[in-house]
Amino acid sequence: MDHGAHHTSTAHDQAAHQAHAGHAGHHMDGVTWGAAAKATLHCLTGCAIGEILGMVIGTTLMWGNVQTMILAITLAFVFGYSFTLFAVRRAGLGWKSAVKVALAADTVSIAVMELVDNGIIALTPGAMDAHLSDALFWTALLGGFAVAFVITTPVNKWMIGRGKGHAVVHAYH
Repeated sequence: MDHGAHHTSTAHDQAAHQAHAGHAGHHMDGVTWGAAAKATLHCLTGCAIGEILGMVIGTTLMWGNVQTMILAITLAFVFGYSFTLFAVRRAGLGWKSAVKVALAADTVSIAVMELVDNGIIALTPGAMDAHLSDALFWTALLGGFAVAFVITTPVNKWMIGRGKGHAVVHAYH
């Protein structure tokens, strides 16, 4: 398609340009809540997998709370980054560039999620000492993810609207 026509027109229609580019709702001045929620859910999925795996491993090995949380948070970042990393690698980006994109896209989102959901777990009476078979363990963990999603979505919307965070991934979709 002739992109020159877009730029020679006296009445450049930004919305039409966004739709043409395939990124309607993701451009800096038109970020939708749906786009922000999708980016947050993408991040939350990786975080949840890593964090649950870390909690299960730490609890199974009968590690202390601090060691288990460190493992869970570390794995949350690893899995959170990996979702973006593999997506941009599939799009043809080299490893070094893909790592840079994943770090730029997800660091703030994952950090906010981890701060919120681990804060909820730490502040829920008895949750840190609950076992995998206890409803309290899963309620605190899943409740923390839900609250983290609600808090992180506006953060992602704000970041995407400024061309940061998950917005950097859209060039590779």
